[in-house]
Amino acid sequence: MILSVHLADIGVRSVRAVLKERPRPAATPGLRYAATTFTGAIAAGPPKLRPGRAALIAAWEDDAALDRFLAEDPFAGLLAGGWQVRLRPVRISGSWSPMPVETDPAAAMDEEAEPVAVLTLGKLRLRRAVPFLRANSRAAGTAAADPALVASVALAAPPRFVGTFSIWRSVSAMSRYAYGSARPEHREAVKDHRAEAFHHEAAFVRCRPYAARGSLDGQEPVATAAAACGAPPKLPG
Repeated sequence: MILSVHLADIGVRSVRAVLKERPRPAATPGLRYAATTFTGAIAAGPPKLRPGRAALIAAWEDDAALDRFLAEDPFAGLLAGGWQVRLRPVRISGSWSPMPVETDPAAAMDEEAEPVAVLTLGKLRLRRAVPFLRANSRAAGTAAADPALVASVALAAPPRFVGTFSIWRSVSAMSRYAYGSARPEHREAVKDHRAEAFHHEAAFVRCRPYAARGSLDGQEPVATAAAACGAPPKLPG
């Protein structure tokens, strides 16, 4: 099993169309799951929507299935001018029943010398929306200011789906943000969630980004992260 994330600036009208017409596993060979979302910035304060940028999150049986989709499916063409990354799930906390994640327990990552991608997925409890936004704002502001965060995007599909996707220079740098004592905002948000859950269901998926193509805001984030930690450059996807 592999995951892919696709981000592209396609215009407001096209984003609305993409949200309605995501790929369907029943009609796409090798596709296990797909979700299309609005995007925004990860930053302190109220959500900052980027209305012309769309995201596709997908799970595939293997690279060959994703290759077929990219070569043959018209939907893939809508996002072809953006950035895409292929991910191998290494660790998951929580669960996401629409997309049961298969991790590779043998695929331990070098915590200092290779980039890491993090995908979070949540099905929001609407009555907990305001506390969630407050806690998320504090944690997001800390993440956005962290020099180890190479690229990030907030994901949303009303009324309930919320998520994030981020690329970090290394596992150790990401862990210092998430669990370190110097920056407690993320730990406090997790504590608040455990006391009274923000979500009906939620998952945190740590992944190895192993191939990427295109650019995002003027850079290819995996290559940028790899260069920062001294890792070999990733091959194009």
